[in-house]
Amino acid sequence: MLLGITVMLFVKPQGTLLGMIDAVNDALKLSFSLMALYAIWLGILNILEQTGFNKRLSVGLRPMIYFLFGRVSDSTAEYISMNIAANLLGMGNAATPMGIKAINSMDDGSGVATDAMIMLFVINASSIQILPTTIISLRTTMNSANPADIILPTIITSTISTICAVLLVKLIIKIKNRQKNYD
Repeated sequence: MLLGITVMLFVKPQGTLLGMIDAVNDALKLSFSLMALYAIWLGILNILEQTGFNKRLSVGLRPMIYFLFGRVSDSTAEYISMNIAANLLGMGNAATPMGIKAINSMDDGSGVATDAMIMLFVINASSIQILPTTIISLRTTMNSANPADIILPTIITSTISTICAVLLVKLIIKIKNRQKNYD
């Protein structure tokens, strides 16, 4: 960046400051539009949590949660289910607080990530998205002709990546446990 600014000062000095000001203005506009989106979704997640929807969601998702994460506490299952719900709606940043709470509640104090922690991390990294709201918002902000035309490709690719990620983690856990049994 420093090299680019230095070159611009010699090549087109009058455009350097204008270019930096335009870039900052664009970044601020984008940040404010994304902050509004996150405020809305975090508010919705908070309402869902206060109305007890997260408890009902965690009960509905419990078989999947137990399959993926093993036996976890009820509060951990609630955090995981809200995290998964936020990721399904494409709100990765809004899912982060619930993911952090879930990881903290799975911490056994050993200082080493448990299999359940690793699984949650991998699921968050690959996350299935039914409605990629953040990307749609970014495309809307950039005046895309059809901001929602990425929904189907997003569903397909995120589903495939999440299935592959879960299968790989399950395989690695199985190999690790098999080696542990031999030692």
